[in-house]
Amino acid sequence: MPARTLVPVEEYLHTSYDPDCDYVDGEVVERNVGERDHSELQSEIVTYFRSRRQKLKVHAFVEQRVQVARTRFRIPDIRIMAGPKPTEQIFTQPPLVTIEILSKEDRVGYMQEKIDDNLAFGVRYVWVIDPRTRRAWVYTQEGARESKDGILRTENPAIELPLPEIFSALE
Repeated sequence: MPARTLVPVEEYLHTSYDPDCDYVDGEVVERNVGERDHSELQSEIVTYFRSRRQKLKVHAFVEQRVQVARTRFRIPDIRIMAGPKPTEQIFTQPPLVTIEILSKEDRVGYMQEKIDDNLAFGVRYVWVIDPRTRRAWVYTQEGARESKDGILRTENPAIELPLPEIFSALE
């Protein structure tokens, strides 16, 4: 097995990656992105929240770099921030929701590590959506569950993401 090359945080923060990469304890970690179903679903979800930002008082961000721990930076597919619009270039406060859209190549262990990082950071809801099976899961500090009715929900503030509506827009 080849030795891994560790990169200092400052080098990671001052280097452009295309697409942007996660940073985990000194290692630059590539993310699976770029497929049409992933891209279309990501766009529809962001459009849904941006068109309702005044009513819901939330802000949706695509692939926004977030420092989840001192030596960990994650780039989730979508972040939903409640309250005032953040002004930081790299977020250091947990959002209400992190949304991860699965790609064919995503491994369970890697996705679970991302979920765990977000929950440890203070994210209240992590939503994981599979565009191929049209299934979704909700992760919180209390555990995980599949959204059987296809509606992803939060409390305080109460927001909903009706996946059947989102998926129908893709057809």
